[in-house]
Amino acid sequence: MSSIIKRKALRRVAVVAASALAVGLSLTACASGSTSTSGGAAGSAADLDAALKTGGTITYWSWTPSGEAQVAAFEKAYPNVTVNLVNAGTNKDEYTKLQNAITAGSGAPDVAQVEYYAIPQFALSDSLVDLTGYGFGDLQSQYSAGPWSSVAFGGKIYGLPQDSGPMAMFYNKKVFDQYGLTVPTTYDEYIAAAEKLHAADPTKYITSDTGDAGFATSMIWQAGGNPFTASGTDVSVNLQDTGSKKWADSWNKLVESKLLSTTPGWSDEWYKGLGDGSIATLLTGAWMPGVLESSVAAASGDWRVAPMPTYDGTPVTAENGGGGQVVLKQSKNPALAAAFLRWLNSDPESIKVFLASGGFPSTTAELSSPDFLAQAPDYFGGQKINEVLVDASKNVPTGWQYLPYQVYANSIFGDTVGQAYENNSDLNVGLQTWQKQLVDYGNQQGFTVK
Repeated sequence: MSSIIKRKALRRVAVVAASALAVGLSLTACASGSTSTSGGAAGSAADLDAALKTGGTITYWSWTPSGEAQVAAFEKAYPNVTVNLVNAGTNKDEYTKLQNAITAGSGAPDVAQVEYYAIPQFALSDSLVDLTGYGFGDLQSQYSAGPWSSVAFGGKIYGLPQDSGPMAMFYNKKVFDQYGLTVPTTYDEYIAAAEKLHAADPTKYITSDTGDAGFATSMIWQAGGNPFTASGTDVSVNLQDTGSKKWADSWNKLVESKLLSTTPGWSDEWYKGLGDGSIATLLTGAWMPGVLESSVAAASGDWRVAPMPTYDGTPVTAENGGGGQVVLKQSKNPALAAAFLRWLNSDPESIKVFLASGGFPSTTAELSSPDFLAQAPDYFGGQKINEVLVDASKNVPTGWQYLPYQVYANSIFGDTVGQAYENNSDLNVGLQTWQKQLVDYGNQQGFTVK
């Protein structure tokens, strides 16, 4: 079976799983509406302290590497509380199980890890506790703007941010030096570097991109796009807005000229390409250093970090990846669950554990910490990489929204926009195909989409 056929088969499986999740979420939303306040936080911040003192048992679903150590630290600080940590799978696997429990009316955890792009789906289906009444609004100043806007929208607070992924350009300095490449500050310069590198050595590419929804939406975000808007069940999709076209028209120069590596991301070949210099840059989130250090050890000392290229040289970036935790309305002790969440993502001891596992913080205290900024990993040639990454976190435009069925949207990206990558053709055509399917699907599921 060819690699293309394999990818298509995997995408069909993903579409089935994501479709089931999105159907459950959208139908629940249409049945219950998005304005219900049952199960919301009706207490106060004092109730959280009281719940910690009284104690009890809660269940926490998470796949984060720091989860076990954080739970241990929490239980040491609050011995009256027991937290049952469950790894219910990563992202879509967990979300499917979560939706099944929501549909069944039982079996959901008290607290769950959910990525930013998926939070709107569960929020719209009225499955999450609005944490506003517990005083979570007072915590806003502790977080950078991008992650906060991903958990607080529509006048409600649905969770607390844990990590963040402000985008930066990771580049192989050894390759850049070898081929006389200048670190690009604009996309025109980035494309020129791609042309120069591949002309000098056809086995080398500026980056790898075979069509990834998360990457594309982040790039559209950086370009000033806002293709998705949602208010309750009213949804708008415009993947030909100014930002979407700006990104597509620029990235087309790489796609149509076959200047992108076709090595699939996160494959063994991809890691090998990052190690041997055949993939020279990555435009990705600030969580990437830990991945490079642990999985591309052969390139230690070769990589550096720079700000994202932009269209006119004005500093601007976007978020890529990251997520937080939410409290489910099925929780029989929402105050205790909220208290655990407050500690998990705002207590310095918990954040210290999270950073030790390689996480990139969303909290402004850590982002401005002299110790954090001064870190100079040998892997990156002693560069103070956090100075670049923290600066990126300050340049994320606010106002971005995901679809209330973004999990499904991402799952069909490969069969729509992804075809442009496979055929080296116009991304705008792929975006229009994606848009049509998203509009049709949303309307079929009870949303009002235009």
